[in-house]
Amino acid sequence: MTRRVSGRLLAVCVSGADLLPLPDKRPNRSGIDKKPVAGRVAVHPLGLEGDVQVNRKHHGGEGQAVYAYAQADADWWEAELDRELPPGRFGENLRTAGLDLRNAVIGEQWQVGTALLQVTAWRTPCANFARFWGVPDLVKRFAAHGATGAYLRVLETGDLGAGDAVDVVSRPDHGITVETAFRIVMTEKARLPELTPILPFLADKDRPVLSAKIEKRLAVRV
Repeated sequence: MTRRVSGRLLAVCVSGADLLPLPDKRPNRSGIDKKPVAGRVAVHPLGLEGDVQVNRKHHGGEGQAVYAYAQADADWWEAELDRELPPGRFGENLRTAGLDLRNAVIGEQWQVGTALLQVTAWRTPCANFARFWGVPDLVKRFAAHGATGAYLRVLETGDLGAGDAVDVVSRPDHGITVETAFRIVMTEKARLPELTPILPFLADKDRPVLSAKIEKRLAVRV
C-alpha cells in the first residue's frame, strides 16, 4: 500500500569527534552528543558522513544506520523538563517536522533528498541517555511517554540536508506502528505474536532476538 505523506527535515546532526566520555564504562565513550551540520550530508549504507557509532551492538549498524526524532515530541519534553532541547539532544541524526513518528509504520519507506530510508524499529532508552541529560529517572519516563523516535535503514544511498522534504513513499499493510511495537515489547508481552509481521523489517541483529521471544510466547499458549 502506498500513501504519500510529507514532512521535512529541520536539522541533520552527527557526532563527529564530540564523543561523550563515560568514566568507568565500557566502551568509555558514546556518540549520543550530536550537533547540527550545514549543507548536504552523504548517506552511506551504515549511516551519515561524519557520524560516529561507538557501540553498534546496541545502536547503529545496518538496521539502525540513522535515527530520527520529531520536533513535536521534542516540544513535549521541553515543556516537561522546562529546558531547551535543540536538534541532536536526543542523539538523533534527523530532527523532523510534519511527521508523526509515534505512528510511523515499521517498514515504511522515506524519500529524503536523494536517499531512500526505511523505518525499522523504535529506540529503547538507555542509561547513557539519562546520563547525557542529567535526569536520573529519564529511562523510565521516556519509556512511559512512548515517543521513542524511529531507527532507519538505508535502502539507497545519496545525500540530504536541512529543509529537505521527507516523503513517505510506501507503507506496509500490517499497520504496526513504532509506538505499538515498543509498548508490546516493553510492557504487553502477551501480545508479542502480533509482532510477527515486522520481523522482516528489523535490523539483522534484532530479528532473531524478537523471533525467539515470539516463539517462547507462542509455546506458553499451547
